Amino acid sequence: MTLSAEQQAVLRSIRQLVDFWQISAQELASDSAVAPPVEQAEPPSAPKYRHPKSGETWDGVGPQPQWLKDALIREGYLVEELRINP
Repeated sequence: MTLSAEQQAVLRSIRQLVDFWQISAQELASDSAVAPPVEQAEPPSAPKYRHPKSGETWDGVGPQPQWLKDALIREGYLVEELRINP
């Protein structure tokens, strides 16, 4: 198999980097040398609660937002009134 000039230049660069960083053939062949896969972020949950006037929403995950606390305590809404029906 004949390599192009570009491929030969790339191989030289790779060999220089391997020598510089003192990477062994075992490390090159090892799966542990490969970076672990990046975890995919979960898509945000669909909103479960909505303020009828402001339209603000909350997905029910994490602490209650201030708008929800205010709606329940100060504005007199019931949880069921703010719940979005599926």
